[in-house]
Formats: sequence, structure tokens, C-alpha cells
Amino acid sequence: MIQFLLNQELRSEHALDPNLTVLNYLREHVGKPGTKEGCASGDCGACTVVVGELHTNDLGAEQIRYRSLNSCLTFVSSLHGKQLISVEDLKHQGQLHSVQQAMVECHGSQCGFCTPGFVMSLFALQKNSDAPDSHRAHEALAGNLCRCTGYRPILAAAEQACCNKPQDQFDSRQADTIARLKSIAPTQTGELNSGDKRCLVPLTVADLADLYDAYPQARLLAGGTDLALEVTQFHRTLPVMIYVGNIEEMKRIEDFDDRLEIGAATALSDCYAALHHEYPDFGELLHRFASLQIRNQGTLGGNIGNASPIGDSPPLLIALGAQIVLCKGNTRRILALEDYFIDYRVTARQDSEFIEKIIVPKGHALFRAYKVSKRLDDDISAVCAAFNLKIDNGVISEARVAFGGMAATPKRAKSCEAVLVGATWNSATVEKACVALAEDFTPLSDFRASKEYRLLSAQNLLRKYFIELQTPHIETRVTAYV
Repeated sequence: MIQFLLNQELRSEHALDPNLTVLNYLREHVGKPGTKEGCASGDCGACTVVVGELHTNDLGAEQIRYRSLNSCLTFVSSLHGKQLISVEDLKHQGQLHSVQQAMVECHGSQCGFCTPGFVMSLFALQKNSDAPDSHRAHEALAGNLCRCTGYRPILAAAEQACCNKPQDQFDSRQADTIARLKSIAPTQTGELNSGDKRCLVPLTVADLADLYDAYPQARLLAGGTDLALEVTQFHRTLPVMIYVGNIEEMKRIEDFDDRLEIGAATALSDCYAALHHEYPDFGELLHRFASLQIRNQGTLGGNIGNASPIGDSPPLLIALGAQIVLCKGNTRRILALEDYFIDYRVTARQDSEFIEKIIVPKGHALFRAYKVSKRLDDDISAVCAAFNLKIDNGVISEARVAFGGMAATPKRAKSCEAVLVGATWNSATVEKACVALAEDFTPLSDFRASKEYRLLSAQNLLRKYFIELQTPHIETRVTAYV
């Protein structure tokens, strides 16, 4: 059984189909059709809901952390121990919520189809903002598409809703909601079981290891932003899933003198502060990674584990010399991330083995990263590049150059690195290294970019890296090209 709050209503579910998304649960099982399906792939934001969960802030106080999510990519099992808020829950005692009122007064709704999703993103923004901030408003709304092009009044509504925000029913009920969330906090492995399909929800790494050993055919579910597409886009059935999002051990970020250790189930939005502090380019790329809804849900371990050749984090982590800790039963092994990827969607992971954490070395001052995509926000890379050199007295002593989107796996450019190591760091060396990139990669052409464009972009990004290290005041990192 799993338990969660549907606004303030306690829901206990056991026999639901584990392949059921929160979107369809709301619309078909509890009669709340305000949440819309636009794309069923996490691109449009029409299905946005907000999930509240217990969180201890930096001062040690307990509070509820509200986050926007794409309900079309969220399986119901991930709600275990949390609070689900949909657009129907905002109106209170006959009065519109302040974010809804702002949309009305600023004329932010046109055809209205996308409006519930925008309202929920605004609600999450209001809960997480103390003052109007155009950057945060753009970030919060970047994952919501308006087909009537009504963005200006919606941004005006964001400013109004976040300025001098009034207390609402969620604020007045916070103490009670915290108490209720505590009362349903999971204490043992939860389960949804519809007879022919099941999803297990362990609470510890040890329990996960035991369950995965017992069900080696199970699909591991973390954020679900990739896995859920198999259900929503390809109409496949996932007979057995194991949800790892309730394992606190796998959601920690530990900061050591020489490294960061990031749990594989840590949401990308939670990774931002630590990675941005150590490597600003990594932080900037996370802003470009996807919409805030996706970053609130997707995990760093999932972005590695799905072995996509266009995943944005692997090239950066490979260039930094990152390692992963793989766990199977009581056995753990540490593997260089670059050795994890074998071929297209093929990895070195053994049966019943899972990524427990990612180890990111510190201290690489010359690390830079760049993303080439058609759109600035919420778009998949055509090319993602990461460069990490060590230069002593003008001579390159170490080089790690990695790319995504250039091959069947994210990989290092070994021929390029061989040209760089031992050479003087100058434009002539860079041009030789650019020629060597053609030996490292034979990229494919697809709807994102041609093979010629990809190779030229990769070469130009190396030139850009050289120019920026020479003249850091003109840096324009993590750039989008159209």
C-alpha cells in the first residue's frame, strides 16, 4: 500500500496499476480534470501539478517544500508519503487563489487550455519566492507553453502574485499538514500491485539491493522523466518497477575537501547549488538542462543510467574524471564514468546492479562546458562539450575533452587530447586539435543537426574554449546556437 495526501484528503492505494500516471489518476480516478494532457512527454507543462513534501531547511526547521512536476511523467507510486496539489485545490471558500486572481487581472488566459499548468507553476513560484524576480519567473515558466503567445501578461501575473503575496489556506494549514505528512511517513517498503503489474517502494539501499536481486528484470524508477515515456509515448507495459525516490541515502550530497558525492536519486534541481559553487559552467548547464518541472523530478543518476548519447551531464562528468559507485547486494565497486558506457544504450552495469552515487572531483579551475541546441530553454543538445585542461607554464600537462551527441555514447576525444598534452597552449595547437576531432568522431545526421554541423560545432567549441581562457572577460558560456 502507498499513502499520500490529495490536498488534505488522505488516499490509501494498493491495487492501482503501477503504470498509472498522476495525470490520469487525477482525471480518471478522482474526477479532477483541470489538469490537462498536452503532449504526454513533459514538453508543454499543461499537466503541471505541485507536490509538497517534508523538508528540513538550513536552520533545522521543518517545512513543506513545494515543487512543480509534470504529472504526465509521474507515476502514482512516487507520491508515497507526499502531498499532491492540483489546480482544483487552489480556490478556497469561493475565492480564487491569489495566483489565479493575478492571471485574471493581468489577462493572462486566452484560449485557456494551458492556463491550469501556468497557474500551478505560478503557485510553486509564489511558494518559493519572497519578492518578484524576472529571472526566477522566466525559469519557473520556461516549461509551460502558451500556444496563444500570451507570455507578457502571464509574466505580469507572476510579478503580481509574488509581490506582497497574501497568506493562503496552505500557509494557515501548514502545521497541520506537516503533522499529517509525518503520520503517513513511510516506515516500510510500499507497494502498488494490480495483479499482473507491481511497483515496490523501498526505503533503504539495503532493501533496494535485496529487491533488485529478487527481481532483476525490474525497471528502476527515479524521476521517471525518461522511463515514463515508454508508457505514455510507446504504449508499453512495465510489469515490475522499483521506485528509488524514497531512499534518503541516495538523495544526499556530501561535500568533502577533494570531491562531491551525490546520491544517484538526487533531483537535478537539488544538485545545482553544490555543482554551481564548484563549477559555475555545470550550474549554468543545469539551468539549460530542461524545464524546472523536469529538473525537480529527473535525477543525476537517471541521466547517467539511461545511457543516452545526448544526455547533458555525462560529458561534463567524464571531463571532470567522475566516478560512479555501483552496488549489487552487499558488494560495491567504483567505476570511472567513462568506462560505464559501452555502446548505444549498453553499459557496464551487471544484472541487479545499480548506481548508488556519483563522485565528482574538485579543483579543476579550467573546466568549461557548452551546450548547442536549437532553443535556449528546455531543449535537447545537438552537441554538448566539456573541456578540462591543466596548463603549467604555458604547456598543457593534462587534457580531458568529452562530447555528447557526437557518437553512440558520451565519450572522450582521445586523439584530440593526444595532440594537446605536452603542447604549448596556443592557437596553432588548438587548430591541430580541431583536426584531430575528425579522427575521434564520425557523427550522424538527424533532425537536430547534420553530421557536418556537429563536427564543425565541436571544433568551434574548442576554439571558443581557447579564446575564453585567453580573454575571460568575454566569456559567454553554455551557449545556444540556432
